[in-house]
Amino acid sequence: MLPITTSPTNNQPEISRRGLLISPAATVAVTGAASGVAAARTASSSMTYASTVSMKVNGERRDLEVDNRTSLLDALREHLHLTGTKKGCDHGQCGACTVLVNGVRINSCLTLAVMHDGDEVTTIEGLGQPDNLHPMQAAFVKHDGFQCGYCTPGQICSSVAVLEEIKANLPSHVTVSLTERTRISEAEIRERMSGNICRCGAYSNIVEAIVEAAGTRA
Repeated sequence: MLPITTSPTNNQPEISRRGLLISPAATVAVTGAASGVAAARTASSSMTYASTVSMKVNGERRDLEVDNRTSLLDALREHLHLTGTKKGCDHGQCGACTVLVNGVRINSCLTLAVMHDGDEVTTIEGLGQPDNLHPMQAAFVKHDGFQCGYCTPGQICSSVAVLEEIKANLPSHVTVSLTERTRISEAEIRERMSGNICRCGAYSNIVEAIVEAAGTRA
């Protein structure tokens, strides 16, 4: 409202110059603030924070309603209760959360669940069971390729993918020639497994396990 004063001479209401200048500015500010709040409410109500994701996990179709910010790792552990996949650094540096997506190994902590709608995901639970171990799992047990075992699920998933990479002749930093067939060697295995950290230091046993699972000698 405009500040109004009464004239001492004719008892008529008067509007001061200061009030005349301030009032329109205040009106604009209030109107703008109200419009901003209304726009924010409209935008907020129209935004979607959750999505339905359908993926094939360990051979079974699973439909999940997840927050769009949920990582694949958290979707597997918290929504599907597949706790074999471990959360280590949660920054993609240790490899404990390695899983296979469409046959390719990835760090599940670095990707969002909503990015894998329609994909096929294999975790350590999908590779084998206690009474029917995957050859790589059996080799890790035989060669003591673990101590505390926390990184082991990621190590095994990564190892399975490593053999497929070599089989497909995908090059690595130690591949001698891009024109020659990639061969399994200790150096080749160590290079490809360098993203999977074992804080217990069971690296030599891990290499032996991978070599045996590959059916060759480094």
